[in-house]
Amino acid sequence: MRETTPTDAPRRLVLLRHGRTAWNHAGRVQGQLEVDLDEVGRAQAEQVAAAVAKMSPTRLWCSDLARARQTCEPVAVATGLAPSYDARLREFSFGEREGLTHAEYGALDAEEFDQFRLGQYDACPTAERTAAVEVRMTTVLRELLDQAAPGETVVAVSHGAAIRVATGALLGWPDDQFHSLRGLSNCGWVVLDEHPGARDLRLTAYNRTV
Repeated sequence: MRETTPTDAPRRLVLLRHGRTAWNHAGRVQGQLEVDLDEVGRAQAEQVAAAVAKMSPTRLWCSDLARARQTCEPVAVATGLAPSYDARLREFSFGEREGLTHAEYGALDAEEFDQFRLGQYDACPTAERTAAVEVRMTTVLRELLDQAAPGETVVAVSHGAAIRVATGALLGWPDDQFHSLRGLSNCGWVVLDEHPGARDLRLTAYNRTV
């Protein structure tokens, strides 16, 4: 069996969801609205920062939304990395449904809400299309991974639905197969390793938490 050399050591991509917000706790649709981490979310971010630092990442990118930036701050301190913020790492936009509690959404349109809960986000007429989220997420994550040298680890702080869609797309799954993945926990992370000598990615871990 051929030994792995430094020039063909696999690169690693870590996708980290933000910590809890009061809206997460209350079951309110956030989308791209600006919502801060709550006390639990800030504690989660501090705890996950130490776990991320143990991975020795060389680059740290982050969504420009407040809850992601606030999660990224302790990660930046723990790793000594200066984060780069990119709007392409944002959550889905859910348009007119943003700000609704789940109860309010269900009362407004029960059938549409049931589809939303199943991850069929295109059922929401004012939502950003899943295909568009897939393109922007995979484009920015490939750019991030391409900046890594062989054997390096890079981290992107993003959002639950966007990460779920991106995971399936980066693995080359059929469009709807991402529904087989459960939703990420707050400050849960995904690990994708590049196959040595190729750009193909393999799922190493999903929804890992501290």
